[in-house]
Amino acid sequence: MIDHRRLGRELGLFTSDPLAGAGLPLWLPAGAAARHAVEECIRELERQAGHQHVLTPPLGKRELFELSGHLDFFADDMFPPMRLSADDEFVLRPALCPHHALVYRSRGRSRRDLPLRIAELGGIYRAERSGVLGGLARVRAISLNDAHNFCTLDQVGAEVAEILRLIREAHAALGVRPAGYRLSLRGPAERYVGDEADWERAEELLRAALDGVEYTEGVGEAAFYGPKIDIQVVDSAGRESTLSTVQLDFDKPERFDLSYVDSGGARRRPVMVHRSLVGSMERLFGYLIEVHEGTFPAWYAPVQLVVLPIAAGQDSAAETFAAAAQAAGLRAEVHRNGSLGGRIREAAHARIPYAAVVGPREAAVGQVSLRLRDGRSLAPLPAAEAIALVARVVATRSPELVPPG
Repeated sequence: MIDHRRLGRELGLFTSDPLAGAGLPLWLPAGAAARHAVEECIRELERQAGHQHVLTPPLGKRELFELSGHLDFFADDMFPPMRLSADDEFVLRPALCPHHALVYRSRGRSRRDLPLRIAELGGIYRAERSGVLGGLARVRAISLNDAHNFCTLDQVGAEVAEILRLIREAHAALGVRPAGYRLSLRGPAERYVGDEADWERAEELLRAALDGVEYTEGVGEAAFYGPKIDIQVVDSAGRESTLSTVQLDFDKPERFDLSYVDSGGARRRPVMVHRSLVGSMERLFGYLIEVHEGTFPAWYAPVQLVVLPIAAGQDSAAETFAAAAQAAGLRAEVHRNGSLGGRIREAAHARIPYAAVVGPREAAVGQVSLRLRDGRSLAPLPAAEAIALVARVVATRSPELVPPG
């Protein structure tokens, strides 16, 4: 069984420390580099799909979460409120949707503004008990890829279909292998809020969006405010969890008195569609480390290219090549200590996609010999061509190490 905690330590991706606290991992430079690459990919996909990114604070006044319903439904999972004075009590948020509702109502909205897609990679916090914490899969500080699409009722079907397409695109780029789709429905009525007719309409809309997609039903798995589509993955131990989700919510617009003006001048309630392409960065990377066994696609590998001078006489050529690769946007390093064979083995152990060997002949004519982490070697290439090859693989987010053709 592949354990992301062991691999994470071996590859220097993340660590923990008792002084930081359980469930609060520390991302090391290698892990941070991979995570930043993935985050920018997700933001780029969201921008292309018409999302507007916002930044909101990780805490808010107690009244905000009373209004949203989270204090009633998530009280056991929330950290205790922080009292600054008799009138000021703040709470670490367990979700981003209350702040996004405030963003929506920051100005008047009309039918022409919708759908309005608000996205954020934001921090949320859960007061998980120590016994359930584990590596990156279950943590207390969560970096959530989240968005809320505000739309009219007749736009819901198209919005959900577009979200599912965007999820599939993100999964393909990252190498995520979904185990299945689940339509999460209500269980006992006392756990849920909102109008019965709204729930029935929301379930009907999600079923229609899943037409042609094989899925199971999870009774009792709905959010407290609405049904959802959950996309499941399975870890190396065979445990299933939700990675991506689409949720319909008629409740928050009512609680926050959200509205838009329709073409006839009447005020209407928007529907709030919660969606996450890849869930939290922590759970996502726990899964990615295991599914790829630490061998990430080149575009989000922590180090993409290592330059190996054979001897000290090639140090200058190696440094020049690495600088050119960095200028092209690649994460490149020069490794010069130890034997060439030892450094090649170290690069392979670190799962670095490309090793550029620079010997006397290569240095003399401005070339490098590329070795791929899968054991293949390419014929010597001019330095600029070698950089262009790697940059093309990275730019296209290809799962292959050599571009086709």
